[in-house]
Amino acid sequence: MIDFQMPALGADMDEGTLNEWLVKPGDTVSRGQVVAVVETTKAAVEIECWHDGTVHELLVPVGETVQVGTPLATLLEPGESAESIPEKRVAPTPVPEAAQPREPLPAMPTPAAPPVPAAAPAPAPETAPHHRRWVSPAARRLALSLGVDVEAVTGTGPQAAVTLSDVEHAAAVVAKPPAAKPAVKDRATEMRKSIAAAMSRSKREIPHYYLADEILMDKALTWLADRNAERPITERILPAVLQLKAVAVAAQRFGEFSGFWRDDGFEAAPAVHVGVAISLRGGGLVAPAIHNVAEKNLYDLMGGLTDLVARARAGSLRSSEMSDPSITVTNLGDQGVDTVFGVIYPPQVALVGFGRPTQRVCVIDGGIRICTTVQATLAADHRASDGHRGALFLSAINELLQQPELLEK
Repeated sequence: MIDFQMPALGADMDEGTLNEWLVKPGDTVSRGQVVAVVETTKAAVEIECWHDGTVHELLVPVGETVQVGTPLATLLEPGESAESIPEKRVAPTPVPEAAQPREPLPAMPTPAAPPVPAAAPAPAPETAPHHRRWVSPAARRLALSLGVDVEAVTGTGPQAAVTLSDVEHAAAVVAKPPAAKPAVKDRATEMRKSIAAAMSRSKREIPHYYLADEILMDKALTWLADRNAERPITERILPAVLQLKAVAVAAQRFGEFSGFWRDDGFEAAPAVHVGVAISLRGGGLVAPAIHNVAEKNLYDLMGGLTDLVARARAGSLRSSEMSDPSITVTNLGDQGVDTVFGVIYPPQVALVGFGRPTQRVCVIDGGIRICTTVQATLAADHRASDGHRGALFLSAINELLQQPELLEK
């Protein structure tokens, strides 16, 4: 039997709320099948099953919030049956000696009760002299108009008389609105807290180093314009797709930049899954993964990026997209900045940033030209790599963007 647990959907997630079960006990499930929907601070994430099997028991009800790693359900492995699972036997609880039955004791004769003397009649309670409450006619009329029970009003006038001010005070207390409830924290606020916690952890635990390189984009942009001229507007490729592919191919060559730092050691990722930093319309950001980027052609990659951005902003992502990016790319060129130095998203070990394309005066082959350039940056974990390897990695990205035809397939 297998425990199906709440997955970690990023370093900034500690818990999630189960929104919906898409399976029930007895259902057969396969690896990659969506079985539940979990609400996080960033999105409603579709949780995929990581095993083939049969649902045995759902352990968490809909609406419950649980920590990462909490078992959500149990699965029977292929060929395993519910009857083959040994039942949990509960040891009988020992009965305390005081609670164990004993043989009845012989009955003892009950002594006769002594006669009770007749009770003397209680004296009648003294009654305080009663007098009518003093309420001025004006106060009584005001109480009637304001719906105030004048008999319940404490008088402050002579001989405890109820005055106009007493009635007005009582009416103000009755009409006072209830204290406002504290505002419910919205998703944007909680997301900012989660992001801040993850980035604080990153800067505290990861020894960052930073590198930058200016990349000439003229060849890539000219080649891309020629390719896009042959395709409908809806199928044209963005320069950001070329950059994603270049990063993935370079990360295949320099594996220490695509992986995870766990248990005081580096784990190389089996494939390059590139996390794409996506800003959300309500504030905040997510960085879900496009899988196997190095193996995708540019057209499939463009379709995958378009779909990912749309689903991220609609709050509908999959658990595998949130949990396994092996390197992240952030592109703030559309925000009008020349350079971005990112913070590594743990447990990843590298982040590549691209600024906006800018025209600059460059020296090319001994001559002066106006060229379009982009600032590419690398934030990397010094435990997994060093500056020398980081420089070679950035240079590889640069070289690939000078030969865009190599990235097409």
